[in-house]
Amino acid sequence: MHAVCCKCSWLPLSSRLKLRIPTRESILFEAKCPRSLKLAHREIGSNCPIYIVAELSANHRQDFDQAVRILRAAKDAGADALKLQTYTADTITLRSDRECFRIAGGTLWDGRTLHDLYQEAFTPWEWQPKLKEIADELGLQLFSSAFDDSAVDFLEQMNVPAHKVASFELVDIGLIQKMARTGKPMIMSTGMASEDEISEAVEAARGAGATQIALLKCTSAYPAPPEEANLLTIPELARRFDCPVGLSDHTMGIAVPVVAVTLGACIIEKHLCLRRADGGPDGAFSLEPQEFKAMVEAVRTAEKALGAVQFASGPREANSLKFRRSLFVVEDIKKGESFTKQNVRSIRPADGLHPRHFKEVLGKRAACDVERGTPLSWALVAG
Repeated sequence: MHAVCCKCSWLPLSSRLKLRIPTRESILFEAKCPRSLKLAHREIGSNCPIYIVAELSANHRQDFDQAVRILRAAKDAGADALKLQTYTADTITLRSDRECFRIAGGTLWDGRTLHDLYQEAFTPWEWQPKLKEIADELGLQLFSSAFDDSAVDFLEQMNVPAHKVASFELVDIGLIQKMARTGKPMIMSTGMASEDEISEAVEAARGAGATQIALLKCTSAYPAPPEEANLLTIPELARRFDCPVGLSDHTMGIAVPVVAVTLGACIIEKHLCLRRADGGPDGAFSLEPQEFKAMVEAVRTAEKALGAVQFASGPREANSLKFRRSLFVVEDIKKGESFTKQNVRSIRPADGLHPRHFKEVLGKRAACDVERGTPLSWALVAG
């Protein structure tokens, strides 16, 4: 077994990762941590279909029937899962008018207190088992982001297939360890997080027993500008942390998720609402059902287009091979006459000699009379 070199043990986590110096935790879990994870019957990884998650968040607008309609819309649009958020205003923050509890900085929610926002946005806990029953009937997976220990216990009673760590909670090591001890797969968003913070969270999860972890690249801005998506981080996250990686996307439109797939994202999470015009805390950066469906279709096309490394012709190209270029006689030639640039050319189709033989043929003599339009072959070349 390898050990961390004593001369390097003082380095920060980010430096040790760049040097590929194994930590004790990474050594212990290396054999047990696959590059894929399994949510119930669905395997998620680089060689699997992209796992597409519709985020309900606050788009239910405190109406259970609206939540059900969004759930059904997610299924109809082709999502694989619906994700909830499990908290109350009192479990996530304090009711306070102090300045530090007020939102500012150019967000959609400036001027509001955290408690007021979350009181509007939270999903009533009594809804959540009912939503899971409906999702199960539809064949749609349902899981949630837990925001405190009581939420983890509640979700365990619902028998969710996985636990989600929201970006803002990635620094809550105790909460991560609580989720990890359930033995369920964990999906962890990394918005705002430094490399050291991601490493600390992953090591905490693995140290507490998690063997199936996926990381989501995320930009925690609402909405997020595409130029701040930094999608090139996706393959780097996979390389550094040896786990499946995806995207939790807050940009407008569907282009960014599709690009993420081409860079190796195997999970796409996107907010879904019925109509942005309905408003609500998250409506402005959510997709409507027809847009979500278009995203799913584009993602499915992208994953098909990725294919494999291939340099030979594919099945649909076979018929095109005969229309490549080759050497043809383009003027009538008498026996004994020389082949020249005037009477031999590289043209389509591919019935004649390969064009690489053009210079080799020039100057040689015809073995017989050759009619214009005849594909050149060695049998026509004297000697």
